[in-house]
Amino acid sequence: MSEVLPSEVRQLGYVVTDLDGAMADWLKMGVGPWFVIRNLPQRVTYRGESCEVKLSLALSNSGDLQVELIQQLDDTPSIFTEFLAGAAAGGFHQLAYWADDFDAAMAKLTGAGWPLVWSGGGDEGVRFAYFEPPTGASIVEIMELTEASAGMAEYVRAQAAAWDGRDPVRELGG
Repeated sequence: MSEVLPSEVRQLGYVVTDLDGAMADWLKMGVGPWFVIRNLPQRVTYRGESCEVKLSLALSNSGDLQVELIQQLDDTPSIFTEFLAGAAAGGFHQLAYWADDFDAAMAKLTGAGWPLVWSGGGDEGVRFAYFEPPTGASIVEIMELTEASAGMAEYVRAQAAAWDGRDPVRELGG
């Protein structure tokens, strides 16, 4: 276990330019069902500046590992548009770790000198932060593990484990 990171890798994050197409590709690999939130406004801090972006997100699991697909719906400069500038088709973007003690995780990563490049979620009840790590991924996400976020993660995992192939895309409210 890392002395800096709060847990094992819990999620792989992919930035995509076509959420529905990306879900269809993952479904061909047997990953589903997908839980989708569309047109989600998000107020964040991007490289020290406040901004608001609009995203659509999809979550599923492959075993215990969660997969997140992220499509930004506007052109606001962000960690996602920055990534797409170098990988126009999208692709693997981040490793995510879930923290029971978010403040302690933030202190460890900041103390280790990892640059904080994207953060938010306080208004929605689940804080998150993206850091540029020294190796291993372009971004490392730390997400606060709350009762709500842990419940959602367990629900998505259980649904994937019991999935029979029907109802592969399930829309959630934004």
